[in-house]
Amino acid sequence: MSEGIQELHAAAGDVIVIEGHHVGDSRRTGEILEVLGEPGHEHYRVRWDDDRETVFYPSSDATVRRHGTARERSRG
Repeated sequence: MSEGIQELHAAAGDVIVIEGHHVGDSRRTGEILEVLGEPGHEHYRVRWDDDRETVFYPSSDATVRRHGTARERSRG
């Protein structure tokens, strides 16, 4: 692992959060439905808070909230 780069380790059911990059950009959240790829090169099938599903390749702006779903958190 390179200095300054943090590996993202997530599992199905975790919530991924991506902060906006520019002033006025909103935060995106989504539930990880499936972990794809091999260890060290993981990517994820994600259901975003707008109900779209995509394959997501994480970068340094992504963080993970362990366990629970985005819907459970919004009801909480």
